[in-house]
Amino acid sequence: MVASINPYNGVTIRSFEPYSDKEIERRLELSWRTFQRYRAMPFSERAARLMRAAEILEGEKRKFAMLMTAEMGKTITSAEAEAAKCAWACRHYAETGERALADEPIRTDGARTFVRFQPLGPVLAIMPWNFPFWQVFRFAAPALMAGNTGLLKHASNVPQCALAIEEILLRAGFPEGAFQTLLIEAERVEALIKDCRITAVTLTGSEPAGRAVASQAGRQIKKTVLELGGSDPFIIMPSADLAEALPTAVRARIVNTGQSCIAAKRIIIAESIYDACEREFVARMKALKVGDPANETTEVGPLASEKLVSDLESQVQRAAAAGAKILTGGHRVNGQNCTYEPTVLTNVPRDSDVYREELFGPVAMLFRVRDAAEAIELANDSPFGLGASVWTRDKVEQEQFINGIETGQVFLNAMVASDPRVPFGGVKRSGYGRELGVVGIREFVNMKTVWCR
Repeated sequence: MVASINPYNGVTIRSFEPYSDKEIERRLELSWRTFQRYRAMPFSERAARLMRAAEILEGEKRKFAMLMTAEMGKTITSAEAEAAKCAWACRHYAETGERALADEPIRTDGARTFVRFQPLGPVLAIMPWNFPFWQVFRFAAPALMAGNTGLLKHASNVPQCALAIEEILLRAGFPEGAFQTLLIEAERVEALIKDCRITAVTLTGSEPAGRAVASQAGRQIKKTVLELGGSDPFIIMPSADLAEALPTAVRARIVNTGQSCIAAKRIIIAESIYDACEREFVARMKALKVGDPANETTEVGPLASEKLVSDLESQVQRAAAAGAKILTGGHRVNGQNCTYEPTVLTNVPRDSDVYREELFGPVAMLFRVRDAAEAIELANDSPFGLGASVWTRDKVEQEQFINGIETGQVFLNAMVASDPRVPFGGVKRSGYGRELGVVGIREFVNMKTVWCR
């Protein structure tokens, strides 16, 4: 059974029977047959459909936001912003996709040499619950613009979001079979990856899921893109504008109730300003409004499931047992299902398990460093390498951090965020490949070299 369960009150909203093998086969075959026609559709027609999808997303963003809030507990204001961001991605690729995939001439000793970018075919997208619309559209918009078809295996706790996305794209005019949702259990994914009609796989999710999908796709010699976990550093140096850096640090930690791969999970502060920064950061975390995600003023809602809050509780308890100090929080909120207090840890030992784990909830770890060199060393002392936010107005330090930090993106004096215009992805155990930007639309195409005498 696939079910929508409101994480704030525990009420089951709606349940679905997983698709039968017969229905999966029907949808796979439809995706493959649709691709044979859809790949020939002119860019202008694909772009017009993406523009229409953007209009639907913007015009009905409140409806889609309420769905996200009900299914996974996202605050209503952030859910509306998510729907609007999906519209932005659709518009961006509608406007830039044809140019990004235009023939690329290369000078050789041939009469004419160029690279042509052609779609691969049906792409399987395995997507998470934490950004139930955005994670899908940041794959779907470039993939559809490139001429691929898509099959979505969404997280099992957001089936209504998955079905809504399929409906949006159908309403926008994409042909039946261009983008379909598969309501199936995780254990049935491997059979899909083995199917010869699936040409590539993209996954956003946990490290174990990434390992499994990469292994399964690798055995079939199929292209994969993986966007996995993160334990992003947020570094504050003495020259930083603290009036902007500290409020941003709190927002970066509690974005999506802390359930974001690029949330700032490790706050690294220069020794000379550490004590004052710690006091203000803790005070701001204490002042956050926790409660019903459907309330416009709520800043921290519930975690998406009972398991997530139990896992977070265990991590905080293990950190404290290893010697960490809890400066605020550290408990569930009484009477609110799956809701955990904004929490700040300090003195987390480097030899503890929690030091190297991802904290997927509103829990921050604070660290004190002597200088930029130690900040870089600590930032890199992680199995993850997704993003980093660095606050310094010193130009020499800025270059140190840009060159020294081992992540897929570094944001200077700004909070890490995904943006349709720039590549997004990580290194180390945060995955490989890139979404978004020109690179993102070229991930699932055949880069065909053409040489003419």
